[in-house]
Amino acid sequence: MAVRSRLFLAAAAVLIALLLGIMYVLYNYHAYFLLSMIILAATMIPFFIRFEWRDVQAREVVILAMLAAVAAVSRVPFAGLPSVQPTTFVIIVAGIVFGAESGFMVGAVAAIVSNIFLGQGPWTPWQMYAWGMIGMTAGLLKNTWIMRNTWMRLVFGFVWGILFGWIMNLWIVTSNMENVSWEFLITLYANSISHDVSHALSNVFFLAVFGASWIRTLERFQKKYDLLR
Repeated sequence: MAVRSRLFLAAAAVLIALLLGIMYVLYNYHAYFLLSMIILAATMIPFFIRFEWRDVQAREVVILAMLAAVAAVSRVPFAGLPSVQPTTFVIIVAGIVFGAESGFMVGAVAAIVSNIFLGQGPWTPWQMYAWGMIGMTAGLLKNTWIMRNTWMRLVFGFVWGILFGWIMNLWIVTSNMENVSWEFLITLYANSISHDVSHALSNVFFLAVFGASWIRTLERFQKKYDLLR
C-alpha cells in the first residue's frame, strides 16, 4: 500500500476515534445514528481517494458490497449464539485479499447493515469502528509472515476476538462515566470474558476451516479481473 494511502487511512481511523469521544461529550450517544452515518462516510474517504488515482471499475465496488453484505447477513443466523458469528472472518479475509482500505470499509458497512436486522443503538458506531479496525489491520499485515502463515492467521483472529470485546466494552464505560471505578471496570471486563473467548474461538474455527479456500478464491478473482491491486 502506498505511503499516502496509509496516511489517509490512519487519519480516518483517528478521526473516527475522536468523533466517538466528541459525540459522547455533546450528546451522550443519543445521536448515535448520525454518528454511524459520519463514520460510514469517513471509512469511504480513503477508498474514494484511492480511486481518484486511477479509473474506477464498477466490479470493484460490487465485490466490496458483496463481501459487506455476506459479512452482515451471516451474522443474523448466529444471533442466538452469543458472540459466535462468521462476520469477523469475512472482514479479515477481505482485508487480507483487497487491502486495508477495503477491509476497513467492509467491516464498518457490515456492522451498520447487520444491525438493521439485529437492532441499532449506541453500540453501532463502536461496532463499526472495531470491525473496521480488524479489516484495516488485516490489510496492513497482508504481505507479512503473519498473514502468510496459517497458524499466525488463527492467532490474529483469536487476538482480535478478544480486542473486539474490549473495544465494545468502552461504549458501556463512556455511557456510565458517573459510575466508573476500578470495581466497575473489573466487573465489566470479567463478565465479558466468556463472550470475548466465544468470539475469539469462532474466529479461529472459521479461519481454520474456510480461511485458505476463501483467500485462494478471492485472490484468483482479484487477479483475473485486476481488482483493487
